[in-house]
Amino acid sequence: MLVTAAAEPTARLRQARVALAVSFFLQGTTFALLVTCIPELQKRYGLSDSLLPVFLAAVPILAGAGSIGSETLVKRTTARGVLRVVQPALCLTLGLTGLGSQLWQLAIALGLFGLLVGALDASMNMLGVGLQHRYGRSIMIGFHAAFSLGGILGAAIAGLGAHWDAGLPTLFGGAAVLLVPAALVAGRRFAGPAELGDAVREAAELAARRIPWKPLLPLCAAMAFAYIADASVSNYSVKYLTDGLHSREDLAKLSYLGYMVAMLLGRTVGDRAVQRFGAVPVVRTGAAVAGAGFLAAALAPGTWAGILGFTVLGLGISSIIPQVFAAGGRLLPHASDAAVARLNLFNYVGFLVGSPLVGALAQASNYRWALCAPMLLILAIIPLAPHFAPAPTTQPDLAETPA
Repeated sequence: MLVTAAAEPTARLRQARVALAVSFFLQGTTFALLVTCIPELQKRYGLSDSLLPVFLAAVPILAGAGSIGSETLVKRTTARGVLRVVQPALCLTLGLTGLGSQLWQLAIALGLFGLLVGALDASMNMLGVGLQHRYGRSIMIGFHAAFSLGGILGAAIAGLGAHWDAGLPTLFGGAAVLLVPAALVAGRRFAGPAELGDAVREAAELAARRIPWKPLLPLCAAMAFAYIADASVSNYSVKYLTDGLHSREDLAKLSYLGYMVAMLLGRTVGDRAVQRFGAVPVVRTGAAVAGAGFLAAALAPGTWAGILGFTVLGLGISSIIPQVFAAGGRLLPHASDAAVARLNLFNYVGFLVGSPLVGALAQASNYRWALCAPMLLILAIIPLAPHFAPAPTTQPDLAETPA
């Protein structure tokens, strides 16, 4: 990523960094609440298992549209201005999702959720890149750790709501009552042009540079495979435990909670592991552990074994995605932001493929067999691991190569 030398950050920049971390935290909470309550949404709206993959696939499609639209809005206003609007709106949409009863109402709510989450993701990361540029060192991992913390909180709240039989109107509505004001307060401290200067514009210009696709393709594939696995857990871990293993709904939420806790723990030690052993062994080991987690979940005889499987999966996958971005930056050092922007597209590709893939296979057979597909794809990252190695120091400037 774009990181340049900079002076000691001012108090205002530090406040902006904390505010953005809160934004990532709130997004993680909101997203976890939605995905861990998919079985409850199905019951409330009468959504069949055959239609579920269609609804889930629509969300990343609209998220991609929202991300593109956000870039246009940012050019006319600022990333801060967009984020100040879309985050409270997303939290409010979560509350509205729990109030309807007709399928068309769910379609509208999830469609709006997808558009807003795409705009939110784009504007948050734009601000993050700008802040990182001003800090002169890497700070993006901390923002994504805040997202993981929010995911842990959201899954825990969903589990408690199921245990107490709170119902979606109370659970989502109560969450919105707390999340919307928190988003509004955090928005007051976001960094703007006075703090960032031309940092966002400079990052956007770098991202627009023409770079070759070919050297990035193995990393693009690894990113897509990793996010197919992530989408499988996000959208189907709870449903697998309730429908496949006949778990209680409150216990089933622990599958995603364990996944997120392991993801956070893995990322706290991931950088040290890469420094000691190198990126290639870390990626190979992570993919193997993630594959073992999928296998353990698919073979699980009961609830707790299934939760353990998804927890192991989170530990294995935790370092893969950050290392994809890092490898892209090393591969094209003079256009690292452009490389990261292209790799991030395969985040949406993975979510778009993952949900329908697992849903369709579950319909054709069962959830145990359906989990085998993302397992095989995550294991396919193992032969791609050499592409995560640091580039030779004599490598030519690929950023100037025609696309």
